[in-house]
Amino acid sequence: MAASHSHRYMPQSIPGSPSKMPTPADLTAREIQVLQLVAQGHQNKEIAYALNIAEETAKIHVKHIFSKLGVQNRTQAVAVALHRGILLL
Repeated sequence: MAASHSHRYMPQSIPGSPSKMPTPADLTAREIQVLQLVAQGHQNKEIAYALNIAEETAKIHVKHIFSKLGVQNRTQAVAVALHRGILLL
């Protein structure tokens, strides 16, 4: 008799889905502010102006957000943040 093999469903890897998913607590309050502005379509210069920070500082926050969420661009960052409940519509 042949041994039966059970197959587990393994979802395909999606951007921003590491084994430990960041929670809102993993992002700083400032990073969440920046992410909210990114979600509204603002560029780094506009984010900097809105938060009264240097444009380079805004750029660094965006890079940290990408790293923490495991994404490579703004669209992915917003999608992942919405999916995980970090940002709300």
